[in-house]
Amino acid sequence: MKLSETIKNRRSVFPNQFTGQTVSKEQIIELLEAANWAPSHRQTNPWRFKVFQDESLGLLAEKMSAAYTRTTPEKAYSAFKLKKSVEKVMSSGAVIAICMQRDLKDRVPEWEEIAATAMAVQNMWLMTGQLGLGGYWSSPGYISDMKEELQLAEGERCLGFFYLGAYDAPMPDGDREPVEEKITWF
Repeated sequence: MKLSETIKNRRSVFPNQFTGQTVSKEQIIELLEAANWAPSHRQTNPWRFKVFQDESLGLLAEKMSAAYTRTTPEKAYSAFKLKKSVEKVMSSGAVIAICMQRDLKDRVPEWEEIAATAMAVQNMWLMTGQLGLGGYWSSPGYISDMKEELQLAEGERCLGFFYLGAYDAPMPDGDREPVEEKITWF
C-alpha cells in the first residue's frame, strides 16, 4: 500500500470494536519502533511509553479508578463514566501511556516536544493498520494527577492513553473537506 493510502485509511478504532485477540509483545515493539523514528528538534526524542498488557491491564484500571475518584468533585462523579473507563482498559489488548520527557536543558520550547511526541504517536497509529490492529488516543482529565501511579520521571508528563487491540470490522470511509479550502497561497 502506498504511504498516501496508509495515511488516508488511518482511523480510530475504539475498545468496544476490539476482538479480544491478544496483541503480542513483538507487535507492540514494532509499533513503538515506528514511533521512535519521529522527528524531534535537537534530537531530544521526548516520547516515552508505559505499556500495560495482560495482568497489568487490571493494575492500570485500578490506578485510573483511584485517580478519577481522587480528582473528581462529588457533584461531577459518575459511576457510569468510571465503569466505561475500566471497560475500555479491560477490552484492550494493551494500553500504552503516551508520555513526554521534557528536555531538562530546556533547549527547545515545550510545545515542540509535545508535537514531536504526537508525531511519534502518529507513526505508531499508522503502523497499527499494517499489523491488522486498531488504536485510539484518549486523554482523560485526571492524567495530570497520575504522576506517581505511572512512575513519571522529573520533567515527564503523561499526554494520554493509546488503547490498542485487534479488530475485524470494516473501516468506514474517511471524510475531509478539500485541502484547497485550507490553503492560503502567497
